[in-house]
Amino acid sequence: MPNSCQDIREALAQCLQESECVMVQRHTAAECLRQPLSDELPLKCQQLKKGFGECRRGMIDMRKRFRGNQPISFRQLQKTEDTGDGYQLYAGKAAFAGGRGETDGNEKAPEDWREAENKKYRAEQAAVVIEAARKG
Repeated sequence: MPNSCQDIREALAQCLQESECVMVQRHTAAECLRQPLSDELPLKCQQLKKGFGECRRGMIDMRKRFRGNQPISFRQLQKTEDTGDGYQLYAGKAAFAGGRGETDGNEKAPEDWREAENKKYRAEQAAVVIEAARKG
């Protein structure tokens, strides 16, 4: 269980090393993680910092004592980011993966049930009129 946060810790360290706070402003990584410098970090680093904190907190959380702390690994996060599949942070099946397929917003709206009934009725009336024309 002590190694359950290792991936996200390494990803946070890498993100901090590449950040402007360390590279340009020459602060240490520890300084960059504290206020007010932590507000200037890139969004990805801020998210990794929050995720790492939650992972560490989960190590002592008594609600997870049987299943263990199961954070999403950073490699898996990168893979899902590349493929576009959904993911869920802790355990279970992905909430939105493989549902209806991908949408781009240009799909045809589903037909209203009233319109479907009207079309069916009109078709029946047209059949009745054609049948009456044949007989008469």
